[in-house]
Amino acid sequence: MNIMDFNVKKLAADAGTFLSRAVQFTEEKLGQAEKTELDAHLENLLSKAECTKIWTEKIMKQTEVLLQPNPNARIEEFVYEKLDRKAPSRINNPELLGQYMIDAGTEFGPGTAYGNALIKCGETQKRIGTADRELIQTSALNFLTPLRNFIEGDYKTIAKERKLLQNKRLDLDAAKTRLKKAKAAETRASSEQELRITQSEFDRQAEITRLLLEGISSTHAHHLRCLNDFVEAQMTYYAQCYQYMLDLQKQLGSFPSSYHSNNNQTSVAPVPSASSNVIGSSALTSTSSLVIASPSNLTDLKECSGSRRARVLYDYDAANSTELSLLADEVITVFSVVGMDSDWLMGERGNQKGRVPITYLELLN
Repeated sequence: MNIMDFNVKKLAADAGTFLSRAVQFTEEKLGQAEKTELDAHLENLLSKAECTKIWTEKIMKQTEVLLQPNPNARIEEFVYEKLDRKAPSRINNPELLGQYMIDAGTEFGPGTAYGNALIKCGETQKRIGTADRELIQTSALNFLTPLRNFIEGDYKTIAKERKLLQNKRLDLDAAKTRLKKAKAAETRASSEQELRITQSEFDRQAEITRLLLEGISSTHAHHLRCLNDFVEAQMTYYAQCYQYMLDLQKQLGSFPSSYHSNNNQTSVAPVPSASSNVIGSSALTSTSSLVIASPSNLTDLKECSGSRRARVLYDYDAANSTELSLLADEVITVFSVVGMDSDWLMGERGNQKGRVPITYLELLN
């Protein structure tokens, strides 16, 4: 027998097997043939593996979005990865913003208050950009790569063996069907022999698949360690960013108060919240006629029962009837009310009265 004849016979045998499986599968779907059910333990393992695959893919993709929000950049990185080439270094958003701030501060003049502040902010933004880059690299290596290895490696092997098990199961059930239909003794003996072979092959494949699926528990344990590494990387990143901003705030707070008093345009009005009392930083010096609304001064005002006069720093439009609209540079009377939110005071202008945000005020002596 030459190679050509062997290949033809093999193709014919494969076609016959494929047709037999197709017929068995169709008859099962139509309820015209019996189906061998897998044991409950194996079914549970298959379900666990599928669940692991689905959620691993979702977590992996969303982590990629978190680390790199730009979809075009993600596609570019994917292409370079598939080509087994290193993606070119790209400046990230914090670094770009930092460079713009530094350039602007240099243009305005490092000796000016605004220029100096821009340069300091720009340097901090660039440090944050570096920390962001380190977070991406660490997370990709210690978290994303193991998840991707599972999807592209272990689970592909499981899926392959699972498909093979399905084919062996179809072969087994097709053999059972042929045995039921066999009438002649010779045909029946041949069908019984075929059934024993297909049963043995099915049992062997079921055992191989089971052993692979039982490794999912080890996969979960490995992914747990990777998750801890990811959390640690995030913790380091946010701690660095917090420290950078804390240092920046101290540097900006060291500027003379005259620099801060130039910011009474409505376009830079701060959001009324307790955390935005940058205007009244205790690091600012005060003149003889002006007391910045620092947290300590506001605390004193809230604890006393009297009223104080305050200058309005920014325009403010009342959100409802309980609040008082303000105009920049006007002087109003303010006092505290028991039970009022710590971010607010009661303001009074003539016959008008309402709540006003403390971050919009400078207390006067």
